[in-house]
Amino acid sequence: MSRQVKLALPIAVYKIHRVASQSFRSGKSVAFVTVFTIYNSSSESHKDKFSESITVGNTSYTKLETSIAILDSFIKFIKVTMPLSNIVILTDPESDLRIDRERVTAYPIQGDYSRDKLMLQRIRSYIAFLTARLEEYPKLAPDQMSHYIFTDSDIAVVDDLGQIFDENPSFHLALTFRNNKDQPLNSGFIAVRGTAEGLKRAKEFLNEVLKAYTGKYMKASKMLGDQLALAWVVRSHPSFDSRKFSKPVAFLEDYDGASVLFLPCAIYNWTPPEGAGQFHGILLDVKVVHFKGSRKWLMLEAWNLFNSSSNMDGMLCLILSKECQEFSGVRCRMLSCHAVNRAPEK
Repeated sequence: MSRQVKLALPIAVYKIHRVASQSFRSGKSVAFVTVFTIYNSSSESHKDKFSESITVGNTSYTKLETSIAILDSFIKFIKVTMPLSNIVILTDPESDLRIDRERVTAYPIQGDYSRDKLMLQRIRSYIAFLTARLEEYPKLAPDQMSHYIFTDSDIAVVDDLGQIFDENPSFHLALTFRNNKDQPLNSGFIAVRGTAEGLKRAKEFLNEVLKAYTGKYMKASKMLGDQLALAWVVRSHPSFDSRKFSKPVAFLEDYDGASVLFLPCAIYNWTPPEGAGQFHGILLDVKVVHFKGSRKWLMLEAWNLFNSSSNMDGMLCLILSKECQEFSGVRCRMLSCHAVNRAPEK
């Protein structure tokens, strides 16, 4: 008998700045790239696909439907905050992924997308995509060129990210960091400048990450190998200084010719807390919310709440309302949801 986990709480909450148009001083648009695949019956058992369902609002989702709904929310958040951005979904050619959305494209790349190899395949897919962009770059007109942000599909973009490229004109690629000794970097957000040099340097850097992964971390947890490899590449460089990771302040480093911008997760890759005692607040200028792990259902609540609200502009409502029911074996204490006015921009 399947176990249903019902989650129908008045949850979540973020600021959204509606953007009527995007005009970047760099002259380039920003495209988002994510990896997503559907595990069909041949690769996933009936029990795995339907053993656990969740209910968000008035809608119940199977495991498969939840994944599709999260991808859909990922797209919708981008459409609100950066409506002129294209979205590219790197996927298994065998995956039954059907996309019928403006500015959204499925981009098949051959590889091993099995669950235990997915993070390894993600790096390979990123490299393949960058290789293709480099090959076509000389043929592109200026208005066809884009910067790229490679992300997990369980993120909500809640503010315009074009400023990353405009305010930091010299970097080739950007990573997000946190004050975490074991995992100082999160691979769920990588920005790449859309110039020939930026694409080239990003590809070379990710090739080093791939070498570290295949040479050192093939036995790591299936969801951690890429982050461990990424951290190894950064830590092994002579310029590495762990003290710079202790404060949420962006900084720039040179890695063998690649100019790498380190952006704080607190702003560009913020994750909602799980459990009592884990809530430490949220910065008013957070731009990306990452619903990783067991928080994925919360992304659906966040979109539903925003979609039903008529006045989310310029406000930030923090998460949660009361003690939640047991979810994934963890009991968590919810905090009162309240709105926080953001100071007007000057």
